[in-house]
Amino acid sequence: MLGYRTLLCTAVSIIVAVMFATDAFSMEGQGRDGAVRLLTTVPIPGTKANMTGGNMYVFDISFVDQTTQTYYLADRSNAVVDVVDARTNALISQISAKPAFKGFTGDNGTSGPNGVVAAFPWLFVTDANSRVVSINLRTGNTVGDVSTGGAPGLRADELAYDANDGLLLVINNADTPPFATLIHVSKTTGALTVGKRITFDTSHTGVDATNGAEQPVWEPVTGKFYLSIPQVGPNAKDGAVIRISPAGTVEVQYPIEFCQPAGLTVGPNVDLLAGCNTVFDTAGNLWNSTKNVTAAPIQVILDARTGAIDKIVPGVGVGDEVWFNKGDGNYYTASSTSPLRPTEVIGATPLTAQGAAILGVIDARDKTLKQLVPTFNEPAVTTGPLVHAASTAHSVAANAENNHVFVPLGANNVFSNCLTGCIAVYGTGARADERAER
Repeated sequence: MLGYRTLLCTAVSIIVAVMFATDAFSMEGQGRDGAVRLLTTVPIPGTKANMTGGNMYVFDISFVDQTTQTYYLADRSNAVVDVVDARTNALISQISAKPAFKGFTGDNGTSGPNGVVAAFPWLFVTDANSRVVSINLRTGNTVGDVSTGGAPGLRADELAYDANDGLLLVINNADTPPFATLIHVSKTTGALTVGKRITFDTSHTGVDATNGAEQPVWEPVTGKFYLSIPQVGPNAKDGAVIRISPAGTVEVQYPIEFCQPAGLTVGPNVDLLAGCNTVFDTAGNLWNSTKNVTAAPIQVILDARTGAIDKIVPGVGVGDEVWFNKGDGNYYTASSTSPLRPTEVIGATPLTAQGAAILGVIDARDKTLKQLVPTFNEPAVTTGPLVHAASTAHSVAANAENNHVFVPLGANNVFSNCLTGCIAVYGTGARADERAER
């Protein structure tokens, strides 16, 4: 007799297959129903520097520069930043730093590139060995290269940019304790100057960060940085979003429970969406798929000014990066570790059948879940001729002009044009005049 987990995995695989058949490969001409679906894929070729068998499996944060409608992806497998025209969904280039980015070492904590932010003509990228670089997008030249001074080998990770003050906040999440660094940017040359270090422990800032530090954002109305802290103190349920002044002072902690916040994005009305990265259960414990207690995945919307929680949005799987798209008024979550995904290997089930992941769509206006869209995780292959690292669909960014939503996927034979890795492009497919009618 089939067990519960087998039935669940089979059901998930069937649901994903049906959604792929009916929605996922619908193209640009459809969209009057308002449903988000797969529009196209952008294939990503391997580079000479590729470290994962010639294909893209390992990547991190992505970003869309709204002023130029250009998408950037920190591609660790290829040791480059992939650049895509977000208007036409075409790969423009693959940018390397000089010296080159570290690439994937087998350990995310010592790999790079990691975080990426663009403010044309400058591209800011983090790397292994606490490295932060600025690249002139007009020439491709590396014009700034500094270290935040972390432990040898460990990466500088995610970052945020205050364009008004020319100020980066860069996070070293793999150090113990984790810390942030303010870096000043010359707006004329792109040169970088290292400023204040902000250490997240009780003696320096009162922030007892016991499980790293994640996504920072710059919120222009308050004029402050905000940062996700997955865990504060000894209890896994206790996390926070903290507010940091441009001078580097931690001003306040906003507690968030049963979430372990990782992703963070600035929404409308001075709201923040904290993207949770851990599934708790209805009893308030860490969810275990073998226990008789229901999973309770959430995302959290809070007021950046007060820390008041505006809404807990249930039913969205957890993951890493989240993004607010002002073009359609939606939050998007790259929920690669949704409890809807199969969590056990079932016999000889093909690996591709075990890869369900979720793109969550949340209406930022009424703060409710609108849709769960299938993406794809590619499990690692650890033996045989096709050995490769695992790949999770944990990165998301959107172009507000055409409402295209970009989700990178590791190499697979499920999505078209993705045998070497690709960027899946989602949207409603509606034309601008159709969106205006709605």
